[in-house]
Amino acid sequence: MKTTLYLVRHGETKWNTEGRFQGCIDIELSDNGFNQARKLKDRLKESFDYVYTSPLSRAKKTADTICEDTTIKPVEEFNLREINFGDWEGLTISEIKETYSEEFLRWRQDELIGPICGGEQSIKAASDRAQKAILKIVEEHKGSRIVIVAHGGIIKAALIGLFEWKMNMYHKFNLGNTSINEITFNDKLEPRMVSINDLHHL
Repeated sequence: MKTTLYLVRHGETKWNTEGRFQGCIDIELSDNGFNQARKLKDRLKESFDYVYTSPLSRAKKTADTICEDTTIKPVEEFNLREINFGDWEGLTISEIKETYSEEFLRWRQDELIGPICGGEQSIKAASDRAQKAILKIVEEHKGSRIVIVAHGGIIKAALIGLFEWKMNMYHKFNLGNTSINEITFNDKLEPRMVSINDLHHL
């Protein structure tokens, strides 16, 4: 029995356009973000049975848009929230490099933990959290088509956990706003990647 999972990043926010680390700060969708969510809704029309979402508003609003004109109501899952980047939240990459140069380098290069300044403490911690949450959802809905709306960071961390990648893989691929990442699972909950960073609807 095949279970299909669509891991979806939320629509764009103002901080996305500014390149700021949002983390657990609750930033709203921009006008463009809502437009992206509507295009995503059209793309996913009639292709899902369940929708789960991070509790942060940028993800919730994206999930609500996807579910418009359906009888499906998004279910909030606390463990799908974005990585807590601690002291780095609200800063740009350039600002982090300048102020936390040594810590930034360790975060980028470390293969086992991926340490973060405060907050979640590491990519590894976020990866473990996301993987457990996703496998729990998949196990509860075997044979179904599931949409999970979350965040770029936690989706990358989840993929690292599901596919047993090194932590520095986090820095080797990008996921655009409203990107769709399709994974299938067999009865043993073994994952197979079908597509990544699919943005054809935009």
